[in-house]
Amino acid sequence: QVQLVESGGGLVQPGGSLRLSCTASGRFFSISSSGWYVQAPGKQRELVGSITTDGRTNYADSVKGRFTISRDNAENTVYLQMNNLKPEDTAVYYCNIRGRIRAFMPPTDYWGQGTQVTVSS
Repeated sequence: QVQLVESGGGLVQPGGSLRLSCTASGRFFSISSSGWYVQAPGKQRELVGSITTDGRTNYADSVKGRFTISRDNAENTVYLQMNNLKPEDTAVYYCNIRGRIRAFMPPTDYWGQGTQVTVSS
């Protein structure tokens, strides 16, 4: 069983930076993509940014130029560097890895527990 453990959330002033980390406790046979999602109160979970195994990235329009997603395959870790944070970035951020833990298993979405990011003065 694979578990994703997130860290790096917290309270930051507008214009500040945070770096979120997500580490998988087990090994994947293969990974299709990794990403970060947000879920504000009363809203559906939305994509912030994603990265494929060949390094292609995709971002929500609201974070382009401010957020950067990256992966350390050797450490089974996904990062989200968030710069120039705005109050509207406040949300719970969830890590996602879509992959197989065995060759014969279908791709499955794995989720972290969520980490709170609050941007406020």
